[in-house]
Amino acid sequence: MKAARLVPIMIVVIVFLSACSSPKQPIREISSFSFIDQQGDAFGFNQLEDTVWIADFIFTKCETVCPPMTSEMADLQKEFKKHNLDVQFVSFTVDPDVDTPETLKAYARQYTDDTSNWHFLTGYSPNEITRYAMENFQTIIQKPETSDQVIHGTNFYLIAKNGQLVSEFNYVDEDYVHDLLKTVKDYTK
Repeated sequence: MKAARLVPIMIVVIVFLSACSSPKQPIREISSFSFIDQQGDAFGFNQLEDTVWIADFIFTKCETVCPPMTSEMADLQKEFKKHNLDVQFVSFTVDPDVDTPETLKAYARQYTDDTSNWHFLTGYSPNEITRYAMENFQTIIQKPETSDQVIHGTNFYLIAKNGQLVSEFNYVDEDYVHDLLKTVKDYTK
């Protein structure tokens, strides 16, 4: 009698555990884009085809989160090179009226001497990037009229080779580098 009661419970546990071990399904499809990078060249979705990439949102006049975010991104760039992982990095400016390619190029030099796989993007209107960020990354961008600072999300977004956003990472989490590295390895196989 007791064994008969355990069978349904065991079935539920097995189903639950098998669901937990399933690979994480992509969150959402990233739509195509073509903008201008810090070199003044067109750069977009076509150049990222068949590539794992990490995106973030920053701006050069930022007085709060952007410098540590960009520093973290530079550390990730070095870490992934140590592990021989082919990853592209894409930083979208949230203040395109201020951040010209030349401004972004000078900003990039403060953090890295290798921009071969890191593109700082501009070449769109504030409305376009606000819409693009919300529709594709579900993150806000808002520039108050009374400030030169821009409110924006602070996550790093991992996009798989098929152009699907598969995960988000908060750069202030203690284990995010370990978790991101493990996830990138899974998607670069």
